[in-house]
Amino acid sequence: QVQLVESGGGLVQAGDSLRLSCAASGRTFSNHVMGWFRQAPGQEREFVVAITWSGGRTYYADSVKGRFTISRDNAKKTVYLQMNSLKPEDTAVYYCAADNKITVSTMTLADRYDYWGQGTQVTVSS
Repeated sequence: QVQLVESGGGLVQAGDSLRLSCAASGRTFSNHVMGWFRQAPGQEREFVVAITWSGGRTYYADSVKGRFTISRDNAKKTVYLQMNSLKPEDTAVYYCAADNKITVSTMTLADRYDYWGQGTQVTVSS
């Protein structure tokens, strides 16, 4: 079993930065892909970024490229999402997800991830 706990959300103004954290526990993650998704009210859950736990390869949604950066700390079993130049359209609940069967072709698909955190709210005011 895997447990994921997000933190770091909040209310900021456009142009500000936030760093989200996702602390993982319960089993080893050497073969897992860790992803961040977000969901705004009335919208479907949207892929933001993913990272392979072993090699650290990263994949970004076009909407966040150049503004968001994902990283991981293997020793702490924690994944970070540094969000810069935030926009009002980034407002959403942000979820951390993990799975060990994810491939490059499926990492943007929320229904392929078995493990999810509870989510953390990010609100960007204009």
